[in-house]
Amino acid sequence: MAQTDVLLTKQPAPQTVPSCELPRKVYDVARNTGAYTSSGLATAGFRSAKYLVDEWFQNCYARYHRAFADRDQSERQRHESQLLVAETEALARCTQEDSTRRVGARLQDTHGWKSELQHEVSELGAETDLLLAQKQRLEHALDATAVPFSIATDNLQCRERRQHPDLVRDHVEMELLKEVELIRNIQDLLKRTIMQAVNQIRLNREHKETCEMDWSDKVEAYNIDQTCAHYHNRSTEVQFHPHSAKLEESASTPETWARFTQENLDRAERERLASVNLRVLIDSILRDTAEDLRLQCDAVNLAFGRRCEELEDACHKLENHLHKTLREITDQEHNVEALKQAIKDKEAPLKVAQTRLYNRSHRPNVELCRDAAQFRLVSEMEELNMSLAALKEKLLEAEQSLRNLEDTRMHLEKDLAVKTNSLFIDRQKCMTHRACYPTILQLAGYQ
Repeated sequence: MAQTDVLLTKQPAPQTVPSCELPRKVYDVARNTGAYTSSGLATAGFRSAKYLVDEWFQNCYARYHRAFADRDQSERQRHESQLLVAETEALARCTQEDSTRRVGARLQDTHGWKSELQHEVSELGAETDLLLAQKQRLEHALDATAVPFSIATDNLQCRERRQHPDLVRDHVEMELLKEVELIRNIQDLLKRTIMQAVNQIRLNREHKETCEMDWSDKVEAYNIDQTCAHYHNRSTEVQFHPHSAKLEESASTPETWARFTQENLDRAERERLASVNLRVLIDSILRDTAEDLRLQCDAVNLAFGRRCEELEDACHKLENHLHKTLREITDQEHNVEALKQAIKDKEAPLKVAQTRLYNRSHRPNVELCRDAAQFRLVSEMEELNMSLAALKEKLLEAEQSLRNLEDTRMHLEKDLAVKTNSLFIDRQKCMTHRACYPTILQLAGYQ
């Protein structure tokens, strides 16, 4: 309201300090100009005239109207306040119930994902344990191959000590070389499979750890939501947190939240299936390698058996020929002695014939006749000389035959010793050592 002019009715009090005379101010004073006017309306509580009756009634009516309006507005405000209180109460109750219901639904979703994660963690842990057992089987099988490899290489080294002419590249040696190559290939395969199993175990543990971390977060969130679901208006633990409604920029959405867990489960499931397939592959590899080693071992043993039979047959034949040769040597020695005795026996008749001819050559004069006796003595001496020549030639042939028989005997005895040594190496050294060959269960990694 604008400030009204003040009416001066008397002179102001004298000042204690004399002042100079100021210029006079002219004031416009409101005056009554009619029956319905008052000079007091233009003042600020100061008026010179009384109110009119109409003004008095007008003022009363105005007070009544103002009181009625204020009461009406107050009643309206009270009614609106009551409605607002009831509405906000119902809204707060409905909102709280809806929030509680949504928290409960969130608890169910979290519990469902938590259960799936827990199941996957359990399955992945059990699968990892099974794969660890298969890995141990691989390691046992790899250790078991050291014995066949040692046996095969030892057999090859032992057979290198065979003597000429038995130092041959026979079927046994070919089978032993195949066995050594097979064992080396199997060892390489088992080592690669062990590395693959180690890598798969690492992946299983990584995804199991990821699922466990997600499960742990779900458990913590579930406990928090469960605590929130139990809160009510009479709870003593509740308090004001004005800034709690602010959303974090890194907060996830329900879609990303579900997709994150689903991706963890999918990756864990893929790794678990890969682990199952690897276990099946390991079992197949161990079964096939064990069967291959045992089949090759049987092939080597069969080759050794046949070779030993061949050596035994050769030894029997050599012994038979040696026995016959020794008997022939004895007979030939007797023949040589007989020939020598026959040559010696021809010396006396030859002396007689030569002595007769010598004595008859001293007959005198005409008595030195080439008679029938002379011719017969000459022919007798020639016959004796021819007989001695034939006997000596036959003696030389017999002695050469005897020397040949002796050489044959020596070769037979040497060859028999070589065959006996080869048989000893194959049967006593190699086949005895091969009796320590691992069983198929050991080769499969079960022992």
